[in-house]
Amino acid sequence: MERPTHAEIDRVLNIIVKEESLTMLGKMGVKYDPFKVLISTILSARAKDEVTEVVAEKLFEKYDTAEKLARADKKDVIRIIKRIGFYNMKSKNIINTAKMLLEKFDGKVPDTLEQLTELPGVGRKVANCVLVYAYKQDAIPVDTHVHRISNRLGWVKTKKPEETEQALEKILPKKHWQAINDALVTHGKTICVPISPFCSKCPIYSHCKRKGVKTSR
Repeated sequence: MERPTHAEIDRVLNIIVKEESLTMLGKMGVKYDPFKVLISTILSARAKDEVTEVVAEKLFEKYDTAEKLARADKKDVIRIIKRIGFYNMKSKNIINTAKMLLEKFDGKVPDTLEQLTELPGVGRKVANCVLVYAYKQDAIPVDTHVHRISNRLGWVKTKKPEETEQALEKILPKKHWQAINDALVTHGKTICVPISPFCSKCPIYSHCKRKGVKTSR
């Protein structure tokens, strides 16, 4: 498989960044401290951004620190976040994460991938989101949108998000690492949707190989 050049990647991402607005996590990275970014990102897994934003805000009205959340009653947390998917598991994970932050990390959110992935409910995607949005570190969070679009563009040929992360690390200039998640997630929700993407409206149509696209609009 022929790798895209840095110039080709630059052109695509520069176009998308101009076209798209900040994602939910992008906005949270501006207004929230690392603890709130971490908890919001755990809550956001397999949930709609508009629901996650409302639920997170409500949760932080009562539990805005690791100390408070660690002492929370699970039933009360469930009552607050019940609109979100997998609320039972997520309530358990965020409470246990808060406890681990206090017990192992002196109440502070770690700033390394290795330490972040020790926390309950934190995989590579969540950890990389925290590194990017809370700590402005170079990392590549790969969710379904980043995975799908990277393959459609023909930049990578992978089957799993973890493979996509590794492949992108090899071809993506580091100056784009912090921006790619915001750019591709928004693009994936508005234009490059999973089924029948809006190719006729796509600002990067001429740069895309449309791998795996069977029908489009």
